[in-house]
Amino acid sequence: MVSSLSAESYLVETRTTGEVDPRERTDFWSEHIGSYEPRMDYRYPRTDNFRGETVRQRTEAYQLVRVRSDEVAYSRSARQVREDPDEDYRLLLPLTGEIVVRQNEREARLTPGTGTLVSFGAPFECHQDASAQAFVLTIPAHEVDGPLNRRSPLATSLDLSRGLGRVVNSMVSDLHAERDHLTDPQFNAVSDRVVELLCMLASADDRPDSARHLTDVETMVRRYVREHAADPALTGTSMAHTLGWSLRQIQLALQRVGTTPRELIREERLRLVRERLRCGDCEHLTITDLAYASGFSSASALSTAFRQRYGVSPREMRHGGRRRL
Repeated sequence: MVSSLSAESYLVETRTTGEVDPRERTDFWSEHIGSYEPRMDYRYPRTDNFRGETVRQRTEAYQLVRVRSDEVAYSRSARQVREDPDEDYRLLLPLTGEIVVRQNEREARLTPGTGTLVSFGAPFECHQDASAQAFVLTIPAHEVDGPLNRRSPLATSLDLSRGLGRVVNSMVSDLHAERDHLTDPQFNAVSDRVVELLCMLASADDRPDSARHLTDVETMVRRYVREHAADPALTGTSMAHTLGWSLRQIQLALQRVGTTPRELIREERLRLVRERLRCGDCEHLTITDLAYASGFSSASALSTAFRQRYGVSPREMRHGGRRRL
């Protein structure tokens, strides 16, 4: 059963082995999981009358699946990783039973109240017992790699029974419970927040105003703005998406030092214009040329911002009529 709940990309789909003959259910399950996950191997201790069900919510950005099945083992080999690449992560949250995950020579034994991040960009083994039910949240790789400053987080247990972990667990459960009442932007917004909190939890830093955390964000943001200031499409939102941080994290980091994404971008663009005005090799460029080459939408927008910042117009600075800066 598939239901399209809006004109956007948010979809809810329920599939069950009850749709097919008992003798065909393991094949059905392998084909069904393989329709939305990359290549894996499947091992079924029992192939007679296998039972399973998935409730899948997805947009172009995220996917949340509640899965229930009899005992099954999944594995992804190095060859499958090479031939069918997928760098995204899966957050596994058991609801009942036990799931054992092995990756990067580490093992996580997951029961309700725990969870782990698994990278599909590296080989792994995952064994689900006959009583296991779980949530599986697919997370784009850049949403994890940037904040954690690393790739392929170790398959290690996360405590989701208290504190920030319990909040993450509850948000994922609520995201599933309200599946029939969400829109595309709402599903993505909640998922963004879950991932942001998850990264804090995985890095053992659950304080959004941590000095170390915000200093790291500020350093990265300043470097990125310096390198991309001339891009007219540069905004706080586009920067957050590229760097893998949330916009809120970037705003907090810059607020701590008295600025905002918009102000930082404008300041860097103005600095770029001032350097070019002082450069003899740029004398052939008109003020309009300088404006477009530095990320401003027009010469008038540049002139207004430049005068506010430096007290003179770009033309006055070029011709030596500038005030003392």
